[in-house]
Amino acid sequence: MSWPGPDDIFLSTSLATYLDKKLLVLLRDGRKLLGLLRSFDQFANVVLEGACERVIVGDLYCDIPLGLYVIRGENVVIIGELDLEKEELPSRMNPVSEDEIKRAQKAEREATDLKGSMRKRMEFLDFD
Repeated sequence: MSWPGPDDIFLSTSLATYLDKKLLVLLRDGRKLLGLLRSFDQFANVVLEGACERVIVGDLYCDIPLGLYVIRGENVVIIGELDLEKEELPSRMNPVSEDEIKRAQKAEREATDLKGSMRKRMEFLDFD
């Protein structure tokens, strides 16, 4: 039995193990980016090749192509490797065009805004 050396430990905790693999990167603003990890540095700044933004609204989704994409490390929440042998999304999800997903996002925002304005009008009732 051999014990891991310092180099093995470094590689197991580093993004180096993810080089040239397809990753999902979750950003602070909630966006989800997919792409091949091509480079990184000590600040978790990463370069994704063939990147796309996955937008999900309800049961609809769209992958918006971005190309080569540089992400500043302070915006990264989590990075994970995608298993290429498994299905990425549940079967109930329907792919749609970029225009359709933008319409769905707008409708969702409007519904959320309406809920917020109704809540403000009802504040005096003090439901707590």
